[in-house]
Amino acid sequence: MRERKAIYINLSSGEIGEKEIKEEAIRKFIGGRGLGAYLFLNSVKDKTPDPLSEENPIIITTGPLTDSTLPMTGRANLTTRSPLTGTILDSNVGGTFGTLLKRTGYDAIVITGKSSEPVYLLITERGAEIRNARDLWGNDTLRTAEKLKERHGKAFSVVSIGLAGENLVRFSCLIENGRRAFGRGGAGAVFGSKNLKAIAVSGKQIRKIHDTDKLNDYRYEIMRLITTHPITSKLLPSLGTAGTMRVINSFKTLSTRNFQKSFFDKAENISGESLKKNFLKSKSGCFGCPVLCERVCELNGKKVSGPEFETLWALGANLEIDNLPFIISLNEIANSFGMDTISLGSIIAFAMELKEAGIADFGVKFGDLDGILSLVEDIAFRKERGEILSLGVKKASEIIGGREFAMHVKGMELPAYDPRGALGMGLGYATSSRGACHLRGGFSVSFEIYGVPRRINRLQALGKGAHVARAQDLGAVADSLIICRFALLATPLHHWARALSAIENTEYTSSDLHKVGERIFNLERIINQRFGFTRKDDTLPERIKKEIPFEEMLKEYYEYRGWDQNGTPAKDKLLELFEEGELKWL
Repeated sequence: MRERKAIYINLSSGEIGEKEIKEEAIRKFIGGRGLGAYLFLNSVKDKTPDPLSEENPIIITTGPLTDSTLPMTGRANLTTRSPLTGTILDSNVGGTFGTLLKRTGYDAIVITGKSSEPVYLLITERGAEIRNARDLWGNDTLRTAEKLKERHGKAFSVVSIGLAGENLVRFSCLIENGRRAFGRGGAGAVFGSKNLKAIAVSGKQIRKIHDTDKLNDYRYEIMRLITTHPITSKLLPSLGTAGTMRVINSFKTLSTRNFQKSFFDKAENISGESLKKNFLKSKSGCFGCPVLCERVCELNGKKVSGPEFETLWALGANLEIDNLPFIISLNEIANSFGMDTISLGSIIAFAMELKEAGIADFGVKFGDLDGILSLVEDIAFRKERGEILSLGVKKASEIIGGREFAMHVKGMELPAYDPRGALGMGLGYATSSRGACHLRGGFSVSFEIYGVPRRINRLQALGKGAHVARAQDLGAVADSLIICRFALLATPLHHWARALSAIENTEYTSSDLHKVGERIFNLERIINQRFGFTRKDDTLPERIKKEIPFEEMLKEYYEYRGWDQNGTPAKDKLLELFEEGELKWL
């Protein structure tokens, strides 16, 4: 196993240093999300930092498979404490950022403190520099990326915040090269609170592989599966993630009108097929990816990225809007401001239902385009009516009212999949480490609807606790290696275990990696409990909870995980996952 190192940057003092990452930490947490949680805990010690304070660290990590010729591994992970939920937050992004960061020779960036003026970070194999960003402050995400590439060269990848992050919108995000997002949870506001506008990275180091011949053999097997599986060889390359719209809607699992319904009768108009027929110009993908699921569309003579399935849902079906050009345009606006589109669509839907219920009027209503664009701008600038909505659904409902239809878990707004049509999704939302999340919750629609690796009755509660927990652990491993989640729809974990062994000269089995995933998920649970989260937070909005056998599934889930009835990991379970001496550290 090669030496791993992290670069530490204190924005308050301007100090920059390097530290080796312990081999034992790599063995137990792999990289990416797992390593991010480990470094986060080591950075905050016993503190519970306010998400927008100097003490809240930002940690960006790569995975051991990054830049290794393996497909669907060109990603980076970000870990911090969320200003939207108060939980530990991990988020990852595709594109080229992760690969170029790996080529600098650093496996992690740990950022603390707060600059007294706007800055950006320039990171290469020569180290890091803190540069003045006064001329970048106030720019949108695309213009920021363009300016930094003009300044430093096209070989750089840039992640940046827009106006929403500068104004500390609680669901603001980072955008990579103006198009891909470190989405969900408000990492953009954490950057903004530190006066950190962007990070530009580029490196040329060639990484060392222990056994290239074996890795090539394993790569062949992985590529064969990816390029022959119906989802990764046909649906995603042809239609992108938008290709799932009609499928999810046909199972009556597409949340509509702020989860008042589970079916959108105009879904065809915002489907992947409609996008391809009327607006698609070309396809793109992350570094070294054969799937190319990103859509490049043309609208009013301009080429734009996306939108993805979740955005088409959040700004479409959830608002009862089927105007595809409008959704494409709104997605581009959200990207330029640097706002998570799931949360944005959810807060607009919440505002629409507030009007419908006669509680408050934000100038928007279901199915009507009028007022949406100006409301989005007000949210990004936290101006007048946008001030309260910029806090997210949970906090807005506590101030205005409407808690009964505030669709969130732990403060994070629910994504597209309606748990009333796929029970495992509800359990996953409730127990996810970062709040309502289809991916961190286990993405149970993979086995409930897509039948991967086998079909499990989507409306049956029995057994869902175990299935969801296993899927969550698998997801934690994927986010730590880092593998695109779509890769796991086509490939079993043992292929990736063998590839990792060939790279690192350390033997891993799929069982070893599942145990790593379980360790990571339990570590995140411990961190969240330190932040004050308890069993009462493992719940769902009443609109959904009253229609599904939730408590039955949660009880089974806790039992399978080895947690007590309060959702706390039992000591025996912790001793199974951690060394005795580490329990004090935890």
